[in-house]
Amino acid sequence: MPYVKALLAGILVGVLYAALRVKSPAPPPVALVGLLGMLLGQSFLAAL
Repeated sequence: MPYVKALLAGILVGVLYAALRVKSPAPPPVALVGLLGMLLGQSFLAAL
């Protein structure tokens, strides 16, 4: 369930950014690497 909430929050922020025509603070590849890092970190902490 937390993943669904996180996904919905991300979609909402993306829609708001698009509606307000705000430039993304990071280029898409950098943002994706950051998201991957967060997922790996969460998995690592859950395994402890």
